[in-house]
Amino acid sequence: MMVEKSLTGIERELVLQYLIDGNVPVTLTPIEDENESNSDELIKSLTSQIFPVAIKGEHMTVKKNGQILLENAPQSVANFANKTVRVEFYFNRVGLYFTSPVKETSQGLSLTIPDTIQRILDVEDDKEYDFSAKIYFECKTRKELNLKCIPDESIELFTRPAWKIIPLEHQKEAKELLENFVEQAKTERNAGNGIQLIPICKYLTSPVQNQVEALQNRVKPLNILFIDHERLVLGMESKACTFFPTEEYGVKLSFSIKVGPITTRDIFVTCIVNKIYRSKNGLLSCVDFRYTTMQEEDLRFLYEKATSTLFN
Repeated sequence: MMVEKSLTGIERELVLQYLIDGNVPVTLTPIEDENESNSDELIKSLTSQIFPVAIKGEHMTVKKNGQILLENAPQSVANFANKTVRVEFYFNRVGLYFTSPVKETSQGLSLTIPDTIQRILDVEDDKEYDFSAKIYFECKTRKELNLKCIPDESIELFTRPAWKIIPLEHQKEAKELLENFVEQAKTERNAGNGIQLIPICKYLTSPVQNQVEALQNRVKPLNILFIDHERLVLGMESKACTFFPTEEYGVKLSFSIKVGPITTRDIFVTCIVNKIYRSKNGLLSCVDFRYTTMQEEDLRFLYEKATSTLFN
């Protein structure tokens, strides 16, 4: 974890000039209390009643005294009047933030850049997973890859997907996607029994969190949405989707073993991109990989692990 660094003095002046000159987009997020504004845990989430709002650079005027005037900003920003917000943005790819009250002035809403600007904490994911994967090889070009894949936090793997895992407010859009995907599957005959389509629809209807991070454009792990003895399904932002249909990859599937002298089991497979699904807004993608080679004992292991609960 990176130690939080405060920018003051000359560093702050450089950031201020950057905001004045750079047409820099920012994100405003309401926080519970001004006295608690340095806590990441107190930021309201996307599921709260007040949503974070992105402000384009052309809707802001930054003055040398540190005042920011919001001009023709989204209507939702009006909800932040007389509240304290966390203002996040990138400076040379580094995520920074400060907190400020949103004041109503004769010229509209305004913010104030304080004397201290904070660096967003860099928290490394050192969590150990019962199952993870890594795409390590592109077969056609023989190019080495290192794409980490971890379970999606909102989906339980190796259980039969149920429609109820999709939040009620997203079920209408998810149903439309599902009906479309089922029609495609009838023609293409490439979806197997189709139960993987439920977590796919859940993922594709999830809100996209445009969160400012410690470092801009860092490669993120791909989300594992479904796995059984026939396929592996991954979710990702579309801008990170570099896969194309029929391409073949080498993949390592890693399992932790809780009983016995062996603590881990790695399964090496090759798989092709069977189909790519995209959200309506095009921001999210799901890639359905179908295995092409696998050792017989590994196939049996995956089959037993998947079907022991999948069809109960």
